[in-house]
Amino acid sequence: MYLKSSLFLLLTALLLSCASPPELQSPFFFTENGQGVELLEDGQPVFFYQRVPKSLNGEYICNNYIHPLYSVNGDTLTEEFPADHPYHRGIFWAWHQLFVGEQRVGDGWIMENFSHDVVDMQTKSDKNKAQIDLSVLWESPVFQNGEPFMEERTTITVHHLQENVRKIDFEIALKPLVPKVFIGGSEDEKGYGGFCCRIKMPDGLIFTARNGQVIPQNLQLQAGPWMDFSAPYGSHGEVNGLTLLCHPGTPNYPAPWILRQKTSMQNIVFPGEEKIELSMNKPTVLRYRLIIHRGNAASVDIAKWQTEYARMYVKDPD
Repeated sequence: MYLKSSLFLLLTALLLSCASPPELQSPFFFTENGQGVELLEDGQPVFFYQRVPKSLNGEYICNNYIHPLYSVNGDTLTEEFPADHPYHRGIFWAWHQLFVGEQRVGDGWIMENFSHDVVDMQTKSDKNKAQIDLSVLWESPVFQNGEPFMEERTTITVHHLQENVRKIDFEIALKPLVPKVFIGGSEDEKGYGGFCCRIKMPDGLIFTARNGQVIPQNLQLQAGPWMDFSAPYGSHGEVNGLTLLCHPGTPNYPAPWILRQKTSMQNIVFPGEEKIELSMNKPTVLRYRLIIHRGNAASVDIAKWQTEYARMYVKDPD
């Protein structure tokens, strides 16, 4: 009788385990509030996605970005509304030049005559990863009374922390809703714009690329498909790193870089000073991977990470 009862309880437990939804077995947990969504892994914060518009004393209204982004130790890596450039915001993607035909319809870098409407946000997770799927409409009060002119579909995928390494993938698909939509970077020889990281820049920040240490310059520099930013970010002076990889499927791979040692952002440039027209038939897809790690660039194998990322097959959105 006791054996039968034990077998029954074991079977029941197994059935309940199998019936549990995947998110209950996941180390990831999403917490939404009135501003956006925070992602936790094993109870530790990963990042916060800012869904609704946020401002600094009523100015510099922006959303659709990540801040804070945390190191594997739980230290904050990013900055928001910094005094030197109050329109910078954590991990963001933005462009100065936004045109429909010959009409300038706003500036997405400083958020002038421009806004993001995050019309849908879906979250999901399993044992290995967590994902946010976003549908964002780009709008301007100077274009057709605020009617959207671009649809952005962005997927942010966070992989399970392994050996003190966290990988976060960004896939940003841009598809115009009207003909003749152009985007471009700053209208000067710097040409900055695209995917940006406004990270903290303590003394000792070191930039490392494929061929070794890089010294930031005023203008764009060619340094290969990845860049590592390592510094004593930790509250006790521990060195941590953030590496940015570019996928070979991104249109201007390997893209140039705009790098800054102090009081600015780090940018992998797309498309540059000259604006480009985006296709209405097929989305323009930008893919980047952030890797957060302990130690500096020499303590990890970034070349291997880039090779693994380059081999990933990701079907282009329709």
